[in-house]
Parts: sequence; structure tokens; C-alpha cells
Amino acid sequence: MKIQRALISVSDKTGIVEFARALTAMGVELLSTGGTAKSLREAGVAVREVSDFTGFPEMLDGRVKTLHPKIHAGLLYLRGQPDHEATMTKHGLLPIDLVCVNLYPFESTVARDGVPLWEAVEQIDIGGPSMLRSAAKNHAAVTVVTDPSDYARVLDQMRGHGGDTTPALRMELAQKVFARTAAYDAAISRFLANRLDASTPPPLVLSAGDPVKLRYGENPHQEALFYREPDPRAACIARVEILHGKDMSYNNYLDGDAALEAVRELCGAPAAAVIKHSNPCGYATGRTLAAALAAAWDGDPVSSFGSVIAVTVPFSLEAAQVLKGRFVEALIAPDYEPDALEFLKAKSKDLRILKLNRPLTPPVRDRVLRQVHGGILVQDRDVMEMEQWVIPTEALFPEEKRALAEFGIRACKHIKSNAIAIVREYEPGQFALLGMGAGQPNRVDALRKLAVAKARENIALLAKHASTYGQSPKEFECRVMGECALVSDAFFPFADNIEAAAEAGIRYIVQPGGSKKDEEVIAACDKYGIAMAVTGVRHFRH
Repeated sequence: MKIQRALISVSDKTGIVEFARALTAMGVELLSTGGTAKSLREAGVAVREVSDFTGFPEMLDGRVKTLHPKIHAGLLYLRGQPDHEATMTKHGLLPIDLVCVNLYPFESTVARDGVPLWEAVEQIDIGGPSMLRSAAKNHAAVTVVTDPSDYARVLDQMRGHGGDTTPALRMELAQKVFARTAAYDAAISRFLANRLDASTPPPLVLSAGDPVKLRYGENPHQEALFYREPDPRAACIARVEILHGKDMSYNNYLDGDAALEAVRELCGAPAAAVIKHSNPCGYATGRTLAAALAAAWDGDPVSSFGSVIAVTVPFSLEAAQVLKGRFVEALIAPDYEPDALEFLKAKSKDLRILKLNRPLTPPVRDRVLRQVHGGILVQDRDVMEMEQWVIPTEALFPEEKRALAEFGIRACKHIKSNAIAIVREYEPGQFALLGMGAGQPNRVDALRKLAVAKARENIALLAKHASTYGQSPKEFECRVMGECALVSDAFFPFADNIEAAAEAGIRYIVQPGGSKKDEEVIAACDKYGIAMAVTGVRHFRH
């Protein structure tokens, strides 16, 4: 059935004049309200005010204008059903066959820092969602449009189908409407929930925008989509600008998120995180980004092949040249100097070069969601480092080692549990990951078989480039290892961890404490002359 009457009321006026003009050219009567009606008239498009159509004036500062039986009956009545047709005739009601509405800009309003509650509440649309939902419910007869990108499709179908749209398109647009109103309500719920000081957590309401189809998931036989949150507050992997390279894959997004969240801990100075399979195989600060990147890469030159790298400051040409001859999947940075960008583009046509959409800021407390089969786990983000700094051992932990220890804690937070990080001060005030153990069922394997083994490999590489005159390889290893700090994400359940650390030449250990065997662990440290600091904060990462 030909569309005869359309109601248009939009806050986003992109393309609305052209859409309305085309509808008028096809003989559609236009109803509208307030600012939309004004814009259409100024463009020379004939339009009838909703208040004239309903016979009832707008009131309460425009809060009540479309909430009227003449509007909603015109949308909701079942065409062709005798009693509905009789009711429409009895009350002089007219059909509305198309609704074009988008909502008050609540999300963009609350995205501003410090927006007052009253202003946010004024941007909660009532009439808009009501009309959209009425039209979408009756999509068997009514075409409903909320996204300007759909205007052309609607017009094309009307031209090709005698002034009407197809049932398939109407159903698709109706689904889109319910997704939009759900996202809108979720944004309102989220905003109000963040202002509650409630003893009972509010209900969790999730929403995400239109999905991006990815080539595949973790493996080629798995289909994958990426849904983006509508209003992330901080720089994040979901909102990067792709300046160059192939499309992002499922695994690229996972590693990119891990890289960005790890390097966020170090923002404010040059730093780099090199990520492979969600673990930082390289992690370093530096006086320059080039120095930080080189030190991070040296944390595990083998694993760094095919990695995703995030940095805290704009890429310079000097930093870009560190990657010459080295294969990287993706780079994430606040920006790129023009000559650095050209160098990186020339490096590989496939290298993904990603630019953050806003400044990189330190981690802040918010919620982290994780899906399990049949449910969603929610927890606070791990933004804490320590709640105490206690030295229970006979050997004192030198104050000049404190900054190294804190760097090690930041690294350890982003290594999968059981996690061990061995970190070193490679030049005054600059730190790097030397070896790490991740994802092991027991901590002593993470320490002995992985972190220490990798540290020894890297020390052997250092020895080739360092001045070791008068030192044997073992003596050089002992000197380097003796200046490192070993950080554990959780307590040591047994003293065997200390024995393995002592055997490797470790003299400084940082761990949260809290084991039933703490006294045995401390005694083992005293036996081997190891200084140990207890922080009181565990950093499991599963």
C-alpha cells in the first residue's frame, strides 16, 4: 500500500531536507514538529505541524506534543482489520505510514565532562522512542527510519514498489529501531547507575553498535563480529583510526587491547609494550621512544616477531627505524610524525598502523566484563599496585630499588597467572622486562622454567654487546641477575620458589604475601640473603 503520510522529527538533521523533499515529490504528506518543521519550511518543503494534525497544542516546554491518540492510533492500527478500521473511521483518525525519528542527543550530552544531572535528564527523549516503538511494532504496515544512512534505501524501494517499501526492509528497519532504543535506554541506565550510591548493585544493561564483520575468529573456522561500545570514555582499541595496513583481525583486537592496557600503566613518559598472545613479552621505559622500544623488543626478540606494539608517545622516525627488518602485526600510538608514518608505511603494505582517538591516560577504576557460558562476570578494573611496602627479611630492600619494583608490579599485572616478572634497570631511571613466566599451573615452573630461563637467554645476548672484560659469562650473568627484581603476582605457596630464585642469583623479590607458608618463605630469603618486599595486593590475571 502506497505511503501517504509521514511523520518526521529528528535531532540529527543530516540529509533530512533531501529525504523530505523526495517524499513530497512522491505525494507523501509530511507531519513534523518544532525545529524539524522549521528547517523543512526554510528549505521550501511543505509540512504540517503535528499540533495542527492532532488539534492539541504542544505543552510543558515541548515535553508533550506527539504523545497523542491521533499519532499512535495512526501508527498502531492494524490495516484491514474491520474493528480497527471502524474505530479509525468513528474517531476521524488517519494513518501514518512512515516515521522518521532520531532521538535527543543524550549520549553525546553525557559524554561531556561534568555535565549536570538536570541537563542530562532534559536530553532523555520520551516521544521519540514512543513513536519509534509504535511504528516498529506495526512494521507489517509502517516503515520506520531512525538512521540517516537508510534514507536512500527507503526512497529507492518506494520508487520501485509503487510508493511502498517491502516487508523485508520494514522488518529490518524495525529490528534496527529496537536495537537503537535499547542502546539509548542502556546509556541512560548506565549514566544514572554511575550516580547511585546504592548498597545493591543496579541491573547490568549492555548495548553495542552495529557489528563489524571480521575475517574470522581466533581460528579460521570460527566466524567473528566486533561490537563497539557507543561511548567509551578513554582511549581504547575499539576506537582507533587505521592509518595503514590490513583490516584488524579478532586476535589483533585482543592483543591490541592487551598492549594498550599494559602501556597505559606507563603513560606520561616514553614507554612501549610488546604483546604476543595477550602477554607482554617486552615492556620498557626509555629516555626516548626509540630507547624504550629497543629495550622492550630485547625483552624477548624471538617472541616479539609478529607482535602487536603499543607506545605512550607519538612515533618518531628514530623510533620507527628501530623496527627496520622486524615483522610486526600492528602498532598503536597517540600519533605519528609525518616522516615516521611514511617510513612505517613503506616498511610493509600489511602493517596495521593505528592512531588513538583521544589522549592516552592512566588507568582509572571502572568495570571489566567477561563472558562465561550462560553468564557475565563483572569486576572492578585492577588499578591498584600495592597497599603497603613491608620488608620482613633481614636483608633490606634498598630504597633506590623501589622504582624498579613498582615497574615490575605494573608489568606483572598484565602477565597471565601464574605470573613472574624479572625486571632490570638498564640505565639510570629506565626499566625493562628481562624475563617472564606466564599462564602456568604452578608458580615454581613460571619462575624456574620460564622467567629465569628467558632472563638467562637475554643476558647472554646482552653479554655479546656489553663490555665484559675480565668476566666470565657466568660472572656477567650473576652481576646482571643480582641487580634485577623478581616480582610475583601472588604469594609464594612454598619456599621452593625462593630456592629457585636464589639459584638463579636473584637478590630482590616483590610479592603480595598472605600465604600460610609466609614464615618459611621469609626464612628461605634470610637463608640466601635475599631482600623481599611485601605489598599486600595480589594481581591475578586469568
